[in-house]
Amino acid sequence: MSSLAGFSFIKGLRKAVFLSALTLTTLGATGFMPSAWALFEDDDARKAILDLRKSIAATQSATAELQNQLEKVKTENAQLRGRLETLEKQTEELLSKQKTSYQDLDSRLGHFEPRTVEVEGVSGTVQPGEKKHYDDALKAFQGGQLKKADADFSSFIRKYPASPYLPLSLFWLGNTKYALQDYPGAIAQLQNFVKRFPKHPRVPAAMLTIANCQSESGNKATARKTLNEIIANYPDSDAANQAQKSLGAVK
Repeated sequence: MSSLAGFSFIKGLRKAVFLSALTLTTLGATGFMPSAWALFEDDDARKAILDLRKSIAATQSATAELQNQLEKVKTENAQLRGRLETLEKQTEELLSKQKTSYQDLDSRLGHFEPRTVEVEGVSGTVQPGEKKHYDDALKAFQGGQLKKADADFSSFIRKYPASPYLPLSLFWLGNTKYALQDYPGAIAQLQNFVKRFPKHPRVPAAMLTIANCQSESGNKATARKTLNEIIANYPDSDAANQAQKSLGAVK
């Protein structure tokens, strides 16, 4: 083979290799490019998923922390409520004790200094020992010690003529005398009571006792008159009901 022919052969071989390489390069660029892009997109997605997982984990951790803090606050609030209830109970007990102490002190002072009180609508000043005097007389009457009650109420009326307990003393003295069958004395005391205290709530009851005294002492006509007065003047009272029942028996 001449040199010229050898040169041409080598040149042709180089050209064929070049074309083959060019073809492979083109095929690589066109046939494998989608796979490369896919690989690139998968990496981004994987990274995004990892970032999202980290964000979710952080959120869950923060939520758990908030939940723990909430439970802690609930526990503290429950403890505070318990302490508050205890304090409220202690305060109520203290106020109750103070009230009892004040009442006891007030009662004790009542034995040493005058006090202004209201007794069944009648106001006035009560002197030391006055209330006890009245209470002792009333206890004697309720206990059936009629003579002692008569003496105690009589002495009370003389000693405390301006007492707010005076109306009741006159009322009970009249009933004491009625129980002792001292009808004139009972009528006198009860009429005095009605005349001096016409608005007192015990007036209808006093008039009913007067009517009983009049009836039992034989003065039936006067008793019927008194009973009719009770019915007419105090129609809604218990005494009026009793008076209505008694009219049939007083003839």
